[in-house]
Amino acid sequence: MAGKFELRTFSEIDLNDKFFDELKNDYPGTAESTGFVEWFNKKSADGKTALVFNDDEGLGAFVCIKTENEIIKLKDKELPSIPRIKISTLRIAERYRGQRLGEGSIGLVLWKWQKSMCEEIYVTVFEKHTDLITQLDKFGFVPVGKNNNNECVYMRSRSNIDYSNPYKAFPFINPNFEKSGYLIIDDNFHDILFPYSELKYSNSIKSVLDVSNGISKIYLGSPSSTYHYNQGEPIFIYRKFTGEIGKRYKSCLTTYCVVKKITYINKYGKHLLSYNDYLKLVGNKSVYTTTQLEDLYKRNVLVAVELVYYGYFGQGNNVNMDWLSNNGCWGSGYPTETRLSTEQFKLILRKGNIDVHSVIVD
Repeated sequence: MAGKFELRTFSEIDLNDKFFDELKNDYPGTAESTGFVEWFNKKSADGKTALVFNDDEGLGAFVCIKTENEIIKLKDKELPSIPRIKISTLRIAERYRGQRLGEGSIGLVLWKWQKSMCEEIYVTVFEKHTDLITQLDKFGFVPVGKNNNNECVYMRSRSNIDYSNPYKAFPFINPNFEKSGYLIIDDNFHDILFPYSELKYSNSIKSVLDVSNGISKIYLGSPSSTYHYNQGEPIFIYRKFTGEIGKRYKSCLTTYCVVKKITYINKYGKHLLSYNDYLKLVGNKSVYTTTQLEDLYKRNVLVAVELVYYGYFGQGNNVNMDWLSNNGCWGSGYPTETRLSTEQFKLILRKGNIDVHSVIVD
């Protein structure tokens, strides 16, 4: 079973892995650009690192980024030198196409960009790599021209964030949202669905690849009343401790997402989606087995909440129920009915040791 992404030095990575064959062919080295092998060996000698995803067959993904402050030379113009993140290499093995590893890779890179506070992030890609270009477009990258190596240059900027959908804006939350709320998930499901939201004392189950490594998530629930969440709104994920003792201190907020869509599957006993359409909607974005999905479909009320995984507090920073209650962020009714104001949302982010200005760009 493949695991999470890991940070490895170039010297630890096998350049002879067949994974790199296409990159060697695409970048043999010219007067305009350094060859891939030469580039890789220099990175190795300099002790540089890359994000890699390994399995029993070898490399499944390879991601390398760097910070630079250089002029970008295009065929018809030059872009001035400013602090930027460059995605030097982003490649996914063919056997993982369609399993959302590419989505997860771009998500990790954009998180790094967010934390860097650099104004822009860009990547160069040949037109033939249509799968990657589709992903870049999905995540708000826009073409700005071609370089002298005939590669397309795709870029994103903090000063021009597209909030038309949660993917194009990722990982920045629209500053104009009016409310937020909570989504309650039992601890055993939570730790598979949100693999980076580590808890200090949790012994989470080994993550399932398809669910873990994409940032698209689907939660299935049976609310007693209509969910108040709207598309584009941020929402906190509340990890419900299912043990007997210590719920007030062990149940906590670990993660924040943005709502993509709310879909009623079954409403008061009437199916609004066929079983096949329901399975297609859920796809590989939930934690449920086929049997569990079948049982859920029979419920009187069933709602699918499509989420984009925007960020997490991390070990030692999760916000427990006791703090929420003592600071006016825990309503009197069931938690999913709580409507948080913009200021309450920001207060919780700060408590989770999140830099609000790096998440909500005014």
